[in-house]
Amino acid sequence: MAFGSANTPRGENGDQPSPRDDAIRLLARREHSRHELESRLATKGHDAAEVAVCLDDLAEQGLQSDARFAEHFVRSRIQRGQGPRKVRAELDQRGAARETVDEALTEAEVDWFTLAAETLARRFSGPGETPKERAKRERFLAGRGFDFDQLKHALAHAWDDNDAF
Repeated sequence: MAFGSANTPRGENGDQPSPRDDAIRLLARREHSRHELESRLATKGHDAAEVAVCLDDLAEQGLQSDARFAEHFVRSRIQRGQGPRKVRAELDQRGAARETVDEALTEAEVDWFTLAAETLARRFSGPGETPKERAKRERFLAGRGFDFDQLKHALAHAWDDNDAF
């Protein structure tokens, strides 16, 4: 196999890697949405029509899947203690279809109220004595992507039984 000056394998034409080569290399590291791959491959200078055909082939072969990407993404964000609003916004940014995002969030089978309480209890030792301290906790949860009801539940129950978390 020939290598270029940047130590990257060259494609069939000898000039640069093919869109498929670059896409496979990206997918070997982690799951990517189709939109992400399109952007990354376009940045590398690949023709949009070639990229579209390549990504269709990869999806048909099961090597790229927006549903699988969304599932992995949701799981990783839950482990980070992020709420559904933030997860949805990040998936939207990455070009995931609304139905795919809805399905991934539903299949995660997470209790967002409990996750909000656990996240809050890990970050803060108590509910706060002053309105300013309580507002800081509210901003923390809102920034993590929890909605108003989840936020209020967490503030009321995060420290009920710290041993449960």
